[in-house]
Amino acid sequence: MPNYMDPRERIPVPDLLPYSRIRFVTTVDFPPFSFLDQTGHLAGFHIDLARAICDELDILPRCQIQALPWDELTGALEKGQAEALISGLAITAESRNTFRFTRPYLALPARFAVKKDASLEGDSAKALAGQRVGVLGGTAHEAMLRDWFAEIRPVTFSKSEWMFDALKSGTIDAVFGDGLQLSFWLSSQSAEDCCRFFDGPYFSQAHLGEGLAIAVRPDNAPLSQAFDHAISALNRNGRFTELYLRWFPNGLY
Repeated sequence: MPNYMDPRERIPVPDLLPYSRIRFVTTVDFPPFSFLDQTGHLAGFHIDLARAICDELDILPRCQIQALPWDELTGALEKGQAEALISGLAITAESRNTFRFTRPYLALPARFAVKKDASLEGDSAKALAGQRVGVLGGTAHEAMLRDWFAEIRPVTFSKSEWMFDALKSGTIDAVFGDGLQLSFWLSSQSAEDCCRFFDGPYFSQAHLGEGLAIAVRPDNAPLSQAFDHAISALNRNGRFTELYLRWFPNGLY
């Protein structure tokens, strides 16, 4: 299970009384993190996590979650129309100049997938040396594959569906890509129970970033610290694990 907090650390809770309300903004097109369910209500891992954080901080009545188009999220935070952004905003040098981030609570790894009946000599990526491995062209995963696994023969695709079909048909020996996407494809009907994860997970800040974190305005250090406290507590008491298993039943790791 992912745990990016030191279980021995105790992060103090700052005074949140000055915050009459805490508004989270997110999107509706980032499943399984945030989306509209069949009843038209906002749902997803990020929605449940925001509520769990507020519950842990005993401020649930003051918390609100609003969905906005992606290109309006950062503006809402900068203009004071929201206190927190929870929607996978990339942590970069540029975004750190504009926002304050909590510590990462989840990283999306890269993974290999192979056919279940693949005959490989070993259970590490070394067994794929000389093999044809599919990857989406022009992506961070292609760069990571070439940088980390020089003995593998990359085969680039422009569409995931074509890459997955090639794996199923045996045209390629494996695929390398986003662990989240692969997790859901492996359990989908279109995969036809053909394949499985192989080795990994692989993490690289240089290629895949630092992970997912909540963004607040630079002057909202107390709120950021409060969120860190809550996320740490949720990891210790098992609630984060419950949310992870609810929304990622097939696992990313």
